Amino acid sequence: MIFTSTRIGDLTSAQKSARVQILAIAEKQQIILRYGNITNTKSSLKMSVKYLINQERSYISELFERINSSYSIDKPTYVIKDKVKFIDLFAGIGGMRIAFESDHSKCVFSSEWDKYARQTYEKNFGEIPYGDINTIPFKDIPNHDILLAGFPCQPFSNIGKREGFLHQTQGTLFYTIASILQVKKPLCVFLENVPGLVTHNQGKTFKIILETLDALNYDVRYAILDAARFNLPQVRARIYLVGFQRDYLKSRVEFNFPLGQENDVYIDRFIETGVTGYSISKHLQKTYLFKKDDGKPQIIDQNSQIKVKTLVSTYHKIQRLTGTFVRDGETGIRLLSESECKAIMGFDNNFIFPVSRTQMYRQIGNSVAITVVKAIAQEIYKVIYDCCKLEDKNSSAIL
Repeated sequence: MIFTSTRIGDLTSAQKSARVQILAIAEKQQIILRYGNITNTKSSLKMSVKYLINQERSYISELFERINSSYSIDKPTYVIKDKVKFIDLFAGIGGMRIAFESDHSKCVFSSEWDKYARQTYEKNFGEIPYGDINTIPFKDIPNHDILLAGFPCQPFSNIGKREGFLHQTQGTLFYTIASILQVKKPLCVFLENVPGLVTHNQGKTFKIILETLDALNYDVRYAILDAARFNLPQVRARIYLVGFQRDYLKSRVEFNFPLGQENDVYIDRFIETGVTGYSISKHLQKTYLFKKDDGKPQIIDQNSQIKVKTLVSTYHKIQRLTGTFVRDGETGIRLLSESECKAIMGFDNNFIFPVSRTQMYRQIGNSVAITVVKAIAQEIYKVIYDCCKLEDKNSSAIL
């Protein structure tokens, strides 16, 4: 899925003319292609145009984006010295950092306010993330090429007729992201959220996010991807947004989201046996988990060749409708072990949780699916290596 919102006022007369021609040709050809000889009435034509616009929006938007006046072949090539630098905002336990780190990239700043998540982050990366991001002057954040952030859905307030593209997002964490983008202007922005972002507040939240990023001159593409297609034994749909700063680019970059593929990575290969300390009491099983004969909750074992339900941050509350539990342990049914949770999310087994089990469930349930983000990161790096000049800090040689 692609979204762009070309600013008409920025187009030259020739580009405006081209835009009109593109629309006319696209509408005429696609209506005939889809409908053949349609009845020559205003109502049928109106319905046809409406259908075309809904079905071909991404195609037409792509054409509009390519004639955006922000692009110019006269611009100097964007230069990256030494390594691609990224910052990790609302970092949690560092899932995005793991996915984006490579021999040619490095994290130069991270921020996370939760004290327990910061403990886990420090244990695994050897550094303590900055606390509340809103307490640091944004100009003091290190320069970077990519901004990474996962942020919660928050409704945007209607603040009347106040001027400025940021005013609608004020008081939200997305406002913080947008403000940093405005001040630091990195080449790329990568955002992750739950799929409900698209319909949140009747779609207004997502619309404002896209419009704000466009006003900041980022060409944004987005996709909803399921971790199950990226070799994880879990159904976990999330929306991912990738934006590239037009001010640095000669033309629109060729970026495509990875789609993953059908695979046979199921939960059975990760299930442990003889695990102790995770059991659910017989009493709770009788009075709550199995109080109804409705096939819930999801029970798995070493023979379960399935993708489990989405692991959520409230897993420790033992919810029968959304939870997945294992046929094992002292009472016959237990919670997922730490190792099983890591496998479900794509973390290496050597990742350390120096916190309570409750905090572990919260942290890993709030994290990202590593394999999905890593696949997207690889596509972003392809774009960067294709359109940018990478220089070694010692020799200034192009890598």
